Formats: sequence, structure tokens, C-alpha cells
Amino acid sequence: MAHKAGFVSIIGKPNVGKSTLMNALVGEKLSIITPKAQTTRHRILGIVNEEDFQIVFSDTPGIIKPLYGLQDSMMSAVSGALSDADLILFVTDIHEKHDENDVLEKITNTTIPLVVLLNKIDNATQEEVDEKFAYWQEKLNPKHIYAISALHQYNLDGILPMILENIPEHPAYYDKEELTDRSQRFFVSEIIREKIFFNYKKEIPYSTEVIVTSFKEEETKSGLMIRITSEIIVERDSQKNILIGTGGAMLKKVGMEARKDIEKFLDSKVFLETFVKVIPDWRSKKNYLKNFGYDS
Repeated sequence: MAHKAGFVSIIGKPNVGKSTLMNALVGEKLSIITPKAQTTRHRILGIVNEEDFQIVFSDTPGIIKPLYGLQDSMMSAVSGALSDADLILFVTDIHEKHDENDVLEKITNTTIPLVVLLNKIDNATQEEVDEKFAYWQEKLNPKHIYAISALHQYNLDGILPMILENIPEHPAYYDKEELTDRSQRFFVSEIIREKIFFNYKKEIPYSTEVIVTSFKEEETKSGLMIRITSEIIVERDSQKNILIGTGGAMLKKVGMEARKDIEKFLDSKVFLETFVKVIPDWRSKKNYLKNFGYDS
């Protein structure tokens, strides 16, 4: 049988469940998930490999009107994901009040096949589902509409077969052992950032970036140990003080929670050191954005 391979881009507004969906489809936790909007900042690839196909999913930042350099870069990641897609999965929250104009601007005139996923239907009535179904059918005339719950993995079974129908015959783009295009360091920094989103309120999560400055494996008597040093970047001294907390308690909590998840992810013992550094207004400075991996 011929081998199929293709790129599938998952797009939508912030907080509609794109990362949850990709993790469910790939079967691995690759994207961080928090209750706050705009958690995903990069385009993250998740790769599903079988003998006769390879599906490369792109989880993308939620589509917004950018207000500063970091958000410009995030929207560039979305545009990149749309330009090379063989199929677009547009995820929309069943409770959205039809205000997805920022998203629609990007997909209304696309020639790429489009599928609408009505997410979070575990909290919806059948009437709500029917109403949204009719609305999107008329608005976008997509190839398919699915009513799903990514969180509860409800009604996802038909999505992979449908994707296979819509991607071309092509050799694999990535090694069949690969699950993602991102490095271990990247996922370590994302895990630390996830803990910041869970533990702090207001602007703190959005003003922080996490950089892994050292990642060293060493053999110990009890087996492999990975020593990791990371820097949490903030924009102001007041944010640094909040992050560290009284007597360093908050930073210690974030470090402990992150270390547990990193150990699970790397399947190894981890020694994690975390420092906080102030770089004023880094989200708007091109040189820092480039250094931190945001190329817009």
C-alpha cells in the first residue's frame, strides 16, 4: 500500500482546547495545558507514525490581535502553520458567541480543506450542538464538522481515518521514531512555564519566559541523573519578588512541581536549579525574542 504523509494544523482562538486535542491525537503530552488563555507560544509539532502513514500535527498559539512583539511572533507561527498545511482543524468552543473574526480572517479564503471541531460538548445540550453545527455549515461549508470533547477524548475516533483520507501519498517527512520536532530542553522549559501558569495570577505568567541554560547527564551510583539549570525571565523587579515569594517559598514550590513532571517526561532522576532574572520589556525587544526562539 502507498505511504501517506501530511501536515495537519490545529487552529482557533485562545483556550478552546487545541493543545488538549493535539495531546489526545498524538497520545503524548507535548503541549502544556492550563486554564489560562494564550499558554501556547510556539508552533509545536506532534507526529503520529504508523507503518503506512505519518501525520504531522501543528499545535499553534491562539489567534489574537497582537499587541507587542511576542504576540507578533506567535501570530507568525500561526501563519506558518497555515501555509504548509494539507488539512486545517479549526477548533471552536461550543459556547463561543460567534466572535471568531480574528480566526476567520485567516481561513475564510483558504483553499486548504477545512474541518470544524465543536469542542467542549460535554457541557452542552443537543440543541446547542445542532445550532452550532448549522451555523458553521453555513458560514464555512467545511468538509466535515465533528462535535467532540478533547478533554474526555469523546468522539475523536473518526478524526484519524478522516485525516488519512485528506492527506497525500508522500514519504515520511520525519524519522519514524520522532514524536516531535522539539528538543528535550524545549519541553523542560515548557513544563516549568506550565507550573508558573498554575501558581501565579494576573500578568506574571504572561511576563515570564523560561530558558534552560544547562542540561547535563551524569552517571551516579543509583543510575542516570540529569542536572538542569534554568532561568525564569521577568520584566520587572516587582515580578521577580512575587515569583520568588517569601523566603523563596513560591519558587521552591514551582521547582518541586516542575521537577516531578520533568522526571516523568525524561524517565530519569532530575536535579533542577531555578534562578530568576529581570530583563525589562523583553516581550517587545526583537533581539531577546530572537534569542528566546521567537522569530517573527
